Amino acid sequence: MRNFQWGLIFGTSIGVIIGVVLAMTIMYCIRYRRKHSDPFDKEENVSPRAERIPIRVHGADSSTILSDSNISQDSPRTSEWSNMPQWLEGLKRKSVASACGIPKYSYKELQKATSDFTTNIGEGAFGPVYKAQMATGQTVAVKVLAIDSKQGAMEFLSEVLLLGRLHHRNLVNLVGYSAERGQHMLVYVYMTNGSLASHLYNEKHEPLCWNLRVQIALDVARGLEYLHYGAFPTVVHRDIKSANILLDHFMKGRVADFGLSRQEKNNLHSSNVKGTFGYVDPEYMSTRIFTKKSDVYSFGVLLFEIMSGKNPQQGLMQYVEIVAINVEDNIGWEEIADSRLQGKFDVQQLNYMAALAYNCINPFSSKRPSMREIVLALSEICKPRNSRVHQGQNHPAKAEETTSELDLQGIVDPLTKR
Repeated sequence: MRNFQWGLIFGTSIGVIIGVVLAMTIMYCIRYRRKHSDPFDKEENVSPRAERIPIRVHGADSSTILSDSNISQDSPRTSEWSNMPQWLEGLKRKSVASACGIPKYSYKELQKATSDFTTNIGEGAFGPVYKAQMATGQTVAVKVLAIDSKQGAMEFLSEVLLLGRLHHRNLVNLVGYSAERGQHMLVYVYMTNGSLASHLYNEKHEPLCWNLRVQIALDVARGLEYLHYGAFPTVVHRDIKSANILLDHFMKGRVADFGLSRQEKNNLHSSNVKGTFGYVDPEYMSTRIFTKKSDVYSFGVLLFEIMSGKNPQQGLMQYVEIVAINVEDNIGWEEIADSRLQGKFDVQQLNYMAALAYNCINPFSSKRPSMREIVLALSEICKPRNSRVHQGQNHPAKAEETTSELDLQGIVDPLTKR
């Protein structure tokens, strides 16, 4: 009997010990997974400073941040990087970037390639951008995270992690990075003709002709279509604007700046609105939920910007709504055309493109077209057909390649009814 009691006590003790060990193991696993979870799932895992000033605005070629009375006076770099040291250590060990096949350059290599960082070609929210000539002869663009950068570690990692696996002819492809001496740099394929914004607003450039504007719009749409449907998981850009569209040697448009991009997982919820003033989806601003249709809204604003040459931060959308009052059956958008075109544009193309853009900015996201539908519509607009080109006061002009009314009627009409 006594042996039985001792056996019962011994067995119970062993069971309790095993239970405690299992419980501790489970708790450790949960904490480990939380600690090492995907940084893109943590929409709010950004520095306190970044949370207070999320919306970026731009001039012709740069990105700045809206003023905010709550901005702290701490060193922005210190506060941001202190939140995620293990991520940066991972980059230094090549644990993240190497898995994506992205080359890591040394600080000295990029210092030499940029002539000791004297070849500045632009400035953005991330920091200065330099033109670099690599030892291989390849010309690249190097973005350097500035000490007072308006972005930070989250944006740096977003670009490395996302672009490391995204390669498409309508995206600005990442070809390397550096994380040494406290300097964090991203290396891109060099875009010879700069940003779309510079061609729309900088007088040193010749005005973009109508056909080129339509083609650039299609290039951008194809890039976004790839992000929404070709990438896995789906990627939403969250900062589509003319300053983030770069033009290569052949004037082909490429989508750039993926610092705010995220994978779309059960909708992206944020307590703060992130994006660029003038391009941000109003539904996203009210719900704090960002989806592919939020990118579609921004793209619609971009279409109107391309057609009109007017800055979205200077009353473009108010102007669009005024012009829309006199539009009927997709006709009447001619007033919105950029004056720098001097009347040289295809009336029919402009009307269909404006009707498509107007549907993209529908206040209800469910009524906006998908990027696949947009690519289809713009492809039809670009198809060569014989028609008249608007010259001055609607005078007939020589025949030029454009699209017939029959081709677009069935594509654009269903997309333009509110």
